[in-house]
Amino acid sequence: MTVALLEIRELRKSYGEELVLRNISLSLAEHQVKVLIGASGSGKSTLLRCINLLEEIDDGQIVLDSQDITAEGVNPDGVRSKIGSVFQSFNLFPHLSVLENITLAPRYVHGVERHVAEEQARELLLRFGLAEKANQYPDLLSGGQQQRVAILRAVITKPKVLLLDEVTSALDPILIAEVLSLITELKNEGMTMMIATHEMGFAKQVADQVLFLHEGSICEVGSPIELLENPQTEKCREFLDALRHAGRL
Repeated sequence: MTVALLEIRELRKSYGEELVLRNISLSLAEHQVKVLIGASGSGKSTLLRCINLLEEIDDGQIVLDSQDITAEGVNPDGVRSKIGSVFQSFNLFPHLSVLENITLAPRYVHGVERHVAEEQARELLLRFGLAEKANQYPDLLSGGQQQRVAILRAVITKPKVLLLDEVTSALDPILIAEVLSLITELKNEGMTMMIATHEMGFAKQVADQVLFLHEGSICEVGSPIELLENPQTEKCREFLDALRHAGRL
């Protein structure tokens, strides 16, 4: 039996009177990629933010690598050192070079010596076509390059799980392709990922399983082919039809 690397049990989250996550339960195995789809406001981003403890949950459990990370007394920084997170805004430090941005966490969170961290960072930049950008500042990069740097910054520490939240939403189609190519390569290397996206073609390409969220609940789960081509619930069909009419599917 496959042991879950990440397990979420009956998770509930509200903002005041508004319940935004309703009894969410799911598991993520090592090397698996799960993609979250659904309309804006369906709870995708909130779920990812709960996993890396940026949001406090109201009820339920999140277990990462056999540790209940939502238990009282757990150090959030220790948990986040095992989780890579990338959001739609790049969040790169503008006053630091690409190399400095990527090596911050290895050096100051994981205690890696500077020359070792820089060597690892240069290897990543070379592999993903950004070697010549090592000493440039983020403002001189395209949006696609900045987002790829943000992803490399997250993966250099070899996280247990990589969370990607709408990482292409602020990019034009050509830049989207650059970022999705990098993520596909990470999947091929066995990176465990949970991804929230509106890019259905990408979801079909990279996901082992797709989860459709609606109003804070997981309404349908299936393989990319099953869910995206033959949805079983009315809400999922309506969502995909809307994307189709908008030319997004």
